[in-house]
Amino acid sequence: MTQAPAPPRRTGRRHDREIIALALPAFGSLVAEPLFVMVDSAVIGHLGTPQLAGLGVAAALLTTAVSVFVFLAYATTAAVARRVGAGDLPAAIRQGMDGIWLALLLGAAVIAAVLPTAPWLVEIFGASGTAAPYATTYLRISALGIPAMLVVLAATGVLRGLQDTRTPLYVAVGGFSANAALNIGLVYGAGLGIAGSAWGTVLAQCGMAAAYLVVVVRGARRHGATLRPDAAGIRASAQAGVPLLVRTLSLRAVLMIATAIAARLGDAEIAAHQIVLTLWSLLAFALDAIAIAGQAIIGRYLGAGDRDGARAACRRMVEWGIAAGLALGVLVALARPLFIPLFTSDPAVQGPLLSTLLVVAVTQPVSGIVFILDGVLMGAGDGRYLAWAMVVTLALFAPVALAVPLIGGGLVALWWAMALMMTVRMLTLWLRTRSGRWIVTGASR
Repeated sequence: MTQAPAPPRRTGRRHDREIIALALPAFGSLVAEPLFVMVDSAVIGHLGTPQLAGLGVAAALLTTAVSVFVFLAYATTAAVARRVGAGDLPAAIRQGMDGIWLALLLGAAVIAAVLPTAPWLVEIFGASGTAAPYATTYLRISALGIPAMLVVLAATGVLRGLQDTRTPLYVAVGGFSANAALNIGLVYGAGLGIAGSAWGTVLAQCGMAAAYLVVVVRGARRHGATLRPDAAGIRASAQAGVPLLVRTLSLRAVLMIATAIAARLGDAEIAAHQIVLTLWSLLAFALDAIAIAGQAIIGRYLGAGDRDGARAACRRMVEWGIAAGLALGVLVALARPLFIPLFTSDPAVQGPLLSTLLVVAVTQPVSGIVFILDGVLMGAGDGRYLAWAMVVTLALFAPVALAVPLIGGGLVALWWAMALMMTVRMLTLWLRTRSGRWIVTGASR
């Protein structure tokens, strides 16, 4: 006798439990990472303004270099989750190891590129004559930790694919705590200055990578999975990551164009833009946590061949995205008068900031849908479509943003252009999910 399907309410509750169990720890680990730079800034800030300025330039370069390779986490999550859904844990861990080996190779390549070019990179980013030596020192030392940073990305993807977001949270909290202690001890206790801060970050990142590798290696031995590098598997991981790399670069281009336009609008506008962008990024962490849960859940359902389960999970997560977006939007709108004085007392900055934050608040439900559908398609391994959609979005956004200084409207108009960008992303992602072409079942796509 065929078993009747679970009632919609019961199915929704099951998805809710899964989403909460995966999203809450994921949010904690996402927030912990930016705290590394905050701790470095707080410690180095007491050394002097040139040192802090040097950190600002070097940190921007490092963040860009690492964020470009975020596909190591996203692609690995989707690939591992599919294998988990198919019931093949040894293959899932082998897939994850391929991503980790790829991370080590890419990290070595980045070190080889950054060490000799550090002074030139610092100069391009506009460091002053007094800040440049500190930026170069910090960048060269911190670059040694990039392989560990990339291993952390890939290993995080492995555990997310295995439906484990708690371990990344514990490792992130431990890494943040170690980073804070090492920075204080090396900068002030050992008297190493900005170099001590860089070494503290490298050691903390290496410790995090080591903790992840212990977990993954134990899992590999438990399930009889090989740890040796596999050329075909590494090549396949790289090929899967290329479309997501294109997507990430296109998104970074959007943010760089927006910042460049804000700088042309005036000092008050670029200052307000930086504050808005900081808040926008924090809101993105909350929405991205649900999207990460979506990657893991969707990949597992498709790996198990459960089309209906994948569709139901997608619908439920979109509902979560809309609800979260509405809640965050209301919070931003109501908290604006309290939030703004924490960052600036300049009326010239507060004016555009007050109006622009309202635009951010209004568009949060759209952002919620975008992040969720982005996570769903990543979990489905639909990287080529995501790359194409983001390139189209960039092509539509760029002329609108570049026209802002000509047509007027200031920072508010620029962020309405950002809202248009998110709306275009929502439409392209919605059309794809509605078509059903992302639903490809099996242990691999």
